[in-house]
Amino acid sequence: MTKKNITRNKLSNKLPKPDARQALLTTRRNAKMARSAHAYVRGNTSKFYEWLDGIEGHALPEGPAIWICGDCHTGNLGPVADAQGRVEIQIRDLDQTVIGNPAHDLIRLGLSLATAARGSDLPGVTTVRMMEAIADGYERAFDEAAGIADIHAEKPEAVRVVMREAVRRSWRHLAEERIEDLEPTIPLGPRFWPLAKSERREIETLFEKGSLARLATVLRGTGDEADVEVLDAAYWVKGCSSLGRLRYAVLLDIDGAAVEGDDLCLIDIKEAAQAAAPRYPGVRMPRDNAERVVEGARHLSPSLGERMRAARLAERAVVIRELLPQDMKLTIEQFTRDEAMKVARFLAMVVGKAHARQMDSAERKAWLTELRRNRSKTLDAPGWLWTGIVELVSSHAAGYLEHCRRYATGRDD
Repeated sequence: MTKKNITRNKLSNKLPKPDARQALLTTRRNAKMARSAHAYVRGNTSKFYEWLDGIEGHALPEGPAIWICGDCHTGNLGPVADAQGRVEIQIRDLDQTVIGNPAHDLIRLGLSLATAARGSDLPGVTTVRMMEAIADGYERAFDEAAGIADIHAEKPEAVRVVMREAVRRSWRHLAEERIEDLEPTIPLGPRFWPLAKSERREIETLFEKGSLARLATVLRGTGDEADVEVLDAAYWVKGCSSLGRLRYAVLLDIDGAAVEGDDLCLIDIKEAAQAAAPRYPGVRMPRDNAERVVEGARHLSPSLGERMRAARLAERAVVIRELLPQDMKLTIEQFTRDEAMKVARFLAMVVGKAHARQMDSAERKAWLTELRRNRSKTLDAPGWLWTGIVELVSSHAAGYLEHCRRYATGRDD
């Protein structure tokens, strides 16, 4: 046994075993959600829909039946690369995707931005203007008279910064984040925990299937005949919403020859659970949750959808995708007044484009007409959008403080 393997085994013995993961993940999630109101919003999709349904007198317009994100907060948008390496800001997390009401995505985005504005200590007037910017940006995606120039409007500085970084990134950058040493491995530690032998066997068996092996080879043009070998795998401690679900990082070697950057492939395996987002009654969607996620991604974020596959692992539905260096999260925790409006308008336009591409001309026109109805003299945004966000900000603020109380006292009452 090499010195490296001895060190790795010692480290593995100090990290959580599979049967101890759940309690530690719960503690970690509670701590993460207690850090800020915005983190609490991002980690509480089910509460969002419970509180949305509970708003007195709440009535949303019924938009066209399309695939929606279902969890459209700022952290779920960011740079995404397609198979040719082109990078675009798109929706990057589709766990909650369903065929449902596009108004839900707009309100979820508005709540996320309004919470971020409060965290940036911006005045309430700025939040009002942000809601108007959201309405304006979203509507432009449906307005054929606006033209291509408006849809591809200048990106705000916060977006341009992350885009510049994404475009410059290569496999080396991804490897520096995830992989170490000359023999590529996934470094065990706070983010990556050891697997049970049964988990490792199941993952290796999974990539013996030709359809999944091709997911790794297709982006490199190596052809179906290329060998795919699992070099390493680990449990991935990632995100609030994946608590208790299967989540693995898998390192593949594509051709079986000398291991170099171009030969390596980092795969994300994520369990697909039942969506909390409500779907329209009577619509047809894949019954398998992983197939639902992949289908939603193909409609909402084609660059991502073409890099995803649905599969079964340990009798559970999982989504498998290759991680590319350009895939990044758009992190917006603090911004100025000027940035707030620009970011709100741009992100709403991104969501609008994802919705609009699924509609024909008549549907886009009818939805735009609905969006522009019932404007007041004091707010250039739909009344239902403003009312819903005001109520939800209040509900989430109370829920966040209650969560912090339970976390601080170690109680779950």
